[in-house]
Amino acid sequence: MATTYCDFIQAKGKDTVHKEYHDLEYGFPISDDNLLFARLVLEINQAGLSWETILKKKDNFFKAFDDFNIDKVSRYNDKKKENLMQDAGIIRNRLKIEATIHNAKCIKAIQKEFGSFKDWLDGHHPKTKEEWVKLFKQNFKFTGGEIVNEFLMSTGYLTGAHAENCPVYKKVMRLKPMWLRK
Repeated sequence: MATTYCDFIQAKGKDTVHKEYHDLEYGFPISDDNLLFARLVLEINQAGLSWETILKKKDNFFKAFDDFNIDKVSRYNDKKKENLMQDAGIIRNRLKIEATIHNAKCIKAIQKEFGSFKDWLDGHHPKTKEEWVKLFKQNFKFTGGEIVNEFLMSTGYLTGAHAENCPVYKKVMRLKPMWLRK
């Protein structure tokens, strides 16, 4: 049997950045487009790194990327990109920064067509992981299988964020709309 994030949290103890994320964010549905965008960007930045690194830098990411305000990020210019490349509080990877700005522009287009990023996600649910990956690759940059899987699992669109015997599982299920529980 595979080890779950819930097992990992129990083994690590209560005093980790993972514990707070597990108990208050992981798998919980998100309705705000800017927060959905933030989660996508954080998942993209985790590629090749530990999730602990991202969690420790999370506040810095929010500050550096204007609280992930999609409108603002979509208008970032070359000067802002260079400032981000100099910011030691975030992951200074040009491809990831470029993907963030590109993806903000894509979400703006999605909002124009579907009303919101959340409505777009809701309108495509349910899909298999493979179908989601294909859809994300058609619309966004730097969205491989693991990034898409973790983004969707961490926001409640794919199952598996918590083991059914985890106390947080019941909290998450109470917050999910009935149609998203599939």
